[in-house]
Amino acid sequence: MATEAPPRSRFARTAFGARNERTEKLAGAVFGLMSAAMVVPLVAIVVYLFWLAWPSLGWEFIVDVPRRGMTEGGIWPAFVGTLYLVGMSLAVSAPIGVLAAVYLNEYAKDNWFNRVVNLAVINLAGVPSIVHALFGLGAFVYAARFGYSIISASLTLAIMTLPVIIASTREALASVPMPFREACWNVGATRWQTIKAVVLPNSISGILTGIILQVSRAAGETAPIMFTGAVFFKAVSRGDLFPYALNEQCMALSMHLYTLSTQVPDVKESMQYATAVVLLGSVLLVNAAAIVLRVWLRSRKKW
Repeated sequence: MATEAPPRSRFARTAFGARNERTEKLAGAVFGLMSAAMVVPLVAIVVYLFWLAWPSLGWEFIVDVPRRGMTEGGIWPAFVGTLYLVGMSLAVSAPIGVLAAVYLNEYAKDNWFNRVVNLAVINLAGVPSIVHALFGLGAFVYAARFGYSIISASLTLAIMTLPVIIASTREALASVPMPFREACWNVGATRWQTIKAVVLPNSISGILTGIILQVSRAAGETAPIMFTGAVFFKAVSRGDLFPYALNEQCMALSMHLYTLSTQVPDVKESMQYATAVVLLGSVLLVNAAAIVLRVWLRSRKKW
């Protein structure tokens, strides 16, 4: 006696579904290989730098001062000078950049003038650093008569990082849903009260991340500070946290690395790589702090 075949479930796997699953797996494998192609070389380069820098790398190398024509000793003056330059540049560019982004995103009308300003900000973000260096030389060293100093170098770095801070802050502000603003306006809040109480608190993670990530660019630039305030060598006492006046020139890690690599004869190769590792490690530490801060601030969001 023949038996009837069981009815086919409407949720059974079909040839079309199987083909889609294979396509999904293939796409995942391709994107995974692309990610590995970017991450693996980066990790290999970092490990290679640590390997070459290990003979000179250590706490003593960071806190010691250069000796014997910079062929011995450490990088303390350059490390402190980098902190001066980056800290002062962010103190200038961060408030101006955030306020400019708030105006462009929350107050500015959609007219030809504001479109030109937006286009200028985008274009300035892509200007080579050597152009910013020449601008800083003419504007701050000569025109403003600050001379070759930390002030001139910091202001040049601030001008260089300002467009990126404005762009990243605008994106963070635009990510706040418009109904949040409308709800505040409907209960009688002013535009500034809405920005202060709703928009900025909900976009602060993106704003701070954009600001902190500019530390890596400011710390790694050589041309802007070489033309405006960095010096080949400056005598500094070991452990002195405030060795420079703002109207003086200073050493910096990026300039020091360039000097060791091209101008100092008979220097140990490991010292050059150790300087590069300290600069790279400082940037990675700041970026890691930015990621942790972003995750913590996003966890506090209510939406």
